[in-house]
Amino acid sequence: MDFYTSDDFLPDQSIGYLVKMCGQQGTAILDRAFAVDGLTCSQWSALISIHFDAAPTCASLARDLVHDKGAMTRMMDVLEARGWVERTRSAEDRRIVRLSLTDAGREVTMRCRDKVVDLWNRCLADWSHDEITGFIAQLQKLRRTLEDTAACA
Repeated sequence: MDFYTSDDFLPDQSIGYLVKMCGQQGTAILDRAFAVDGLTCSQWSALISIHFDAAPTCASLARDLVHDKGAMTRMMDVLEARGWVERTRSAEDRRIVRLSLTDAGREVTMRCRDKVVDLWNRCLADWSHDEITGFIAQLQKLRRTLEDTAACA
């Protein structure tokens, strides 16, 4: 049986709308928190992704973060100019350029990560551990479903 009908499909009950609004509000809060570091939430997402992925490329980063490849290349230009990211051409395939964090890039990434941890802990202060882990599990399930759906589209 379907959950939604055209009669009861309202913004406050729409999973897509609620997830989008939570994401936008979280991004706005993080943009303000990162401003002192001269960083945006999008830039931090790229830096933390580079931190967790050994030698990604602009293309893989764009795919993982659902960004345009050209926009990701321009973002890497900015982060490289700030001394936070370095590009290294692959010895095996000269067409491939790997990304890595510099020491300064790791420092700003970890400093901002601590801000994210603090923010989420404050936002979830009145949630139980079980509520948080259950919510994370449901979001992961939704993400897998959406990835599978996108692959079939």
